[in-house]
Amino acid sequence: MIRNATAVWTGSGKEGKGNLSTQSGVLQETQYSFNTRFADGIGTNPEELVAAAHAGCFTMKLSFVLNEAGFTADRLETKCDITFENGSVTKSHLTVSGSVPNISKEQFDEAVKNAEQNCPISKLLNTEISSEATLS
Repeated sequence: MIRNATAVWTGSGKEGKGNLSTQSGVLQETQYSFNTRFADGIGTNPEELVAAAHAGCFTMKLSFVLNEAGFTADRLETKCDITFENGSVTKSHLTVSGSVPNISKEQFDEAVKNAEQNCPISKLLNTEISSEATLS
């Protein structure tokens, strides 16, 4: 399987502007710029998209890990915080809350660690990855 996205940029790094489009069409010439990356401009930025990719990948992997252990989540919700410092992504922190019938906190925490270490985006990122989990 191969997936793709396209970035177009015009102008200088600080005053220029760009747009992103994805193969699925979910992003279609979505605006990004210096201000959306380093200030509070309207649009997206690469780090936000990495956070979305990591949160989505991890949460789906967690669902699979839970299923393999005989559990089905009623709900899983993950927030991913990407830290961008000195021109590099230095951390990805996943905060997950889950509602999973009949699972112990220890079993849930074990599944979370498994997903943290084994989701494809975790394997892709060359950075510190951490997580914290709440079971309701």
